[in-house]
Amino acid sequence: MINISHLTKKYHRFVANDNISLMIQDGEIAVLAGPNGAGKSTAIKCIAGLLRFEGEIEIDGFNNKSLEAKRILGYVPEIPAPFELLTVWEHMEFIARAYKLENWEQRAEELITRMELADKRKRLGKELSKGMQQKISICCALLIEPKVVLFDEPFVGLDPHAIKELKTMLFEMKEKGTTVIISTHMLDSVEEFWDKVFIMMNGRIEAERERKAVERSGENLEELFFSITERGGSDKEEVSG
Repeated sequence: MINISHLTKKYHRFVANDNISLMIQDGEIAVLAGPNGAGKSTAIKCIAGLLRFEGEIEIDGFNNKSLEAKRILGYVPEIPAPFELLTVWEHMEFIARAYKLENWEQRAEELITRMELADKRKRLGKELSKGMQQKISICCALLIEPKVVLFDEPFVGLDPHAIKELKTMLFEMKEKGTTVIISTHMLDSVEEFWDKVFIMMNGRIEAERERKAVERSGENLEELFFSITERGGSDKEEVSG
């Protein structure tokens, strides 16, 4: 579970995140949707504990910057940043050692095979394309079998097979009760599996919807998205399931 209360992030006078509060339960896949510059990536980085902020963020009941939270958190950044001089397999080993994982090899083998990296296991990080580097980020984040996973524009740069496989993995995580947040401006990439969507604009959450409520009302999520983002206005009504 993720519980965010009054998250505010400022860069001098610029407010990147403005008093954001939201809750995502176990097994839910939530989407932070919005145009570029809406504050999605900043919010993801705050949740991951990479930025200082005002407010409170709890991951499974722990402060997000605590070791307890970090042990159960997976994070896939928008821009992959693998270690240039580690091979694909050495990335897996590095994560396993850092998290003191036991019997991790089979899990690592499965992940790199599903991401079509098995034949690249001896390739260095700097030798890989951006798409392959993104695949390494996904494998590293999921190797620890996290209870909470943050994805920042995860489908950008992936080939069709990897997109299909990642979507399958997301369904599997949902079945296991994993909490997932996906930041994206491409609603069509997440339309199959989202449970909650938070539409962001100018650092604020301007609308929140749950899938069951949208399906029940016949509301079109894409039309809602454009109605909010194009007029720059807000729709504070929360429709709950």
